[in-house]
Amino acid sequence: MKIDDIRKNAFAMPLHSPSYPRPPFRFLNREYLIITYETDLDALRAVVPEPLTVDSALVHYEFIRMPDSSGFGDYTESGQVISVIDDSGQKGNYTHSMYLDDEGPIAGGREIWGFPKKLASPRLTIDGNDTLLGTVDYGTQRIATGTMGYKFRPLDIEAERRKLADTPNYLLKVIPHVDGSPRICELVRFYLKDVTVLGAWEGPAALELHPHALAPVAELPVRKIIGARHVITNLTLDIGEVAFDYLAPAQAPRLVVNQ
Repeated sequence: MKIDDIRKNAFAMPLHSPSYPRPPFRFLNREYLIITYETDLDALRAVVPEPLTVDSALVHYEFIRMPDSSGFGDYTESGQVISVIDDSGQKGNYTHSMYLDDEGPIAGGREIWGFPKKLASPRLTIDGNDTLLGTVDYGTQRIATGTMGYKFRPLDIEAERRKLADTPNYLLKVIPHVDGSPRICELVRFYLKDVTVLGAWEGPAALELHPHALAPVAELPVRKIIGARHVITNLTLDIGEVAFDYLAPAQAPRLVVNQ
């Protein structure tokens, strides 16, 4: 294998059989259960990276069913998203944790964008006739259970589309060097593209989080349920951009716009 061939074809590991294709990735009938809850502000400040700041005490716990994903297949994931503000004052979302059941999107999500993905067993189903049920098991242990009344009240579809399409999303991407030191340490920003909302509802909800040494979702404890949404959508996960490079020469912490 020639040096030029490696440079031309290198994209992902392993070189001869990558775990995922190149982005973008299109998702059809992507189904969200999003339970918004109030937690401890000090706990949020301890995990949100500068130059982002905490917007409020709110966390969005998400269960996401993805039955038709180009390049990634059929899988489910779950995790915590924190409301943040960037240094220009714009509101956004910072993804703090993610648990899913498919090797391709775990590898691709971590390597391309920096999604904080770990292997687990999340599920999103209808329980009985009237309850949307989300669960996450890490190994044999249940770490999260969320419930919502199924399609209780319709939501404004255009408003839900704007929430998904117009809100910047942030990730902390860390890739180590061969000596164990960080080779890449960046704050990544991305947007969801070509969003079509097929249905959206709200309803009563409950959320239970359990302590676990390696899946510490309960470290952002549930103090009060604020609301819940059930959204079904088609969308595209596009490439991201580097908003801040933590390994660049010392600088005032300011986000890069449209890099």
